[in-house]
Amino acid sequence: MKKTVVINVVGLTKRLIGEHTPFISSFLKRGKSAYIEPVLPAVTCSAQATYLTGKWPSEHGIVGNGWYFKDECEVKFWRQSNKLVEASKLWEKLKEEDENFTCANLFWWYNMYSTVDYSVTPRPNYLADGRKIPDVYSHPPELRDELQEELGTFPLFDFWGPRTSIKSSKWIADAAIKTDKLHNPTLTLIYLPHLDYNLQRHGLNFDVIAKDLNEIDIVVRDLVFYYDNKDCNIVLLSEYGITNVNNPIHLNRILRKEGLLGIRNERGLELLDAGASKAFAVADHQIAHIYLNDTSQMDKVQSILQKVRGVEKVLVKKEIEKANLKHDRCGDLVAIADKDSWFTYYFWEDNKKAPDYARMVDIHKKPGYDPVEMLTNPKDPLVPLKVVLKLFKKKLGFRTVMNIIPLKAELIKGSHGRIPENMEDYPILITNNDTVLSKNQVQATQVFDILEKHLYQPS
Repeated sequence: MKKTVVINVVGLTKRLIGEHTPFISSFLKRGKSAYIEPVLPAVTCSAQATYLTGKWPSEHGIVGNGWYFKDECEVKFWRQSNKLVEASKLWEKLKEEDENFTCANLFWWYNMYSTVDYSVTPRPNYLADGRKIPDVYSHPPELRDELQEELGTFPLFDFWGPRTSIKSSKWIADAAIKTDKLHNPTLTLIYLPHLDYNLQRHGLNFDVIAKDLNEIDIVVRDLVFYYDNKDCNIVLLSEYGITNVNNPIHLNRILRKEGLLGIRNERGLELLDAGASKAFAVADHQIAHIYLNDTSQMDKVQSILQKVRGVEKVLVKKEIEKANLKHDRCGDLVAIADKDSWFTYYFWEDNKKAPDYARMVDIHKKPGYDPVEMLTNPKDPLVPLKVVLKLFKKKLGFRTVMNIIPLKAELIKGSHGRIPENMEDYPILITNNDTVLSKNQVQATQVFDILEKHLYQPS
């Protein structure tokens, strides 16, 4: 098989490739490319699972970055077990065809307990005193120690949160090269999240994101130079395009006003009680799954949502099936935002009663995706000092929480998840192999076959 590397440059679109990405621009001109018609929802976990299985969410089961686990009556996001993906993966097919084939997965999602040969994924240590220590999980286990001994501890707080920076993508790229030198896998999957950050914070504001584009361009250049010298097939691709938004929609607050939401009061703060709700929304960027514990409320909920400004469509029954989302994990209804809007998970009506996790970076407790975790209050110049003081208290052994995230959804200027109107905002696939692409637009499920062809066809 032909040695191949797939570099997932999150958020990359044709619109972004230009003067600020000189290397990617040259790679595009030299190679062949195709727009990828995004899967719905166009979010990380669904897109990656679709690329790696060649199946729709209705078949592989990854209906979003998170969903309502009905048997536990809990909303859970960013789970990590590969067993959640209910379809055979690309590397499993290739292993059956060639016993010498090996695969390395660097930070693509659902990377724990996978059947790849070499894997690395973020996995912090959660200590009993409340501290979160940066770390990774790897297979084989010693790979974790080899990487962090040479590259330093994985910069978790540069991977997600207000401090996000190019450091995390650079670490992942360096880890991919180190893994390749150690094990020489046939197929390597690399995840570079850097563009995701400021594109959500600032939208398509090139005055701000020019620096981010240049930074990821350099990381991609270094990776391509390395793998080019290894005579590899090289694929650059992305999962979705981010577009400008200005209208956050609080679906759970709307359902609450209609008496459909279950709320628990604890210590004067409010928590969403999904199991006790007649209906509730699991917000995931521009898509929201609406789950009904009381199915008699279907028509009422559909009518409510269709009247909300910024809700473009509400999918039910056959419409969900047509969208390739019919799966037990899918909501009873699926709301899709219009091009200017996105969905928050907010359910409280008084910020004083917001749960403690709302003001923290806490991707596992929140019953929905929260991009505001990448921001602090721009009107509070003392935030850096507050962070230093909180860290100092932690080191002294005092209990404290990093409650620095504002409850200001209007700060978010970019989002994704729906199918954009303009193909310039579609994800893109670029390859140095001019024999594997015959069309300039492909479906998300066809990426599987295109990647497979790279393993069998020399450039």
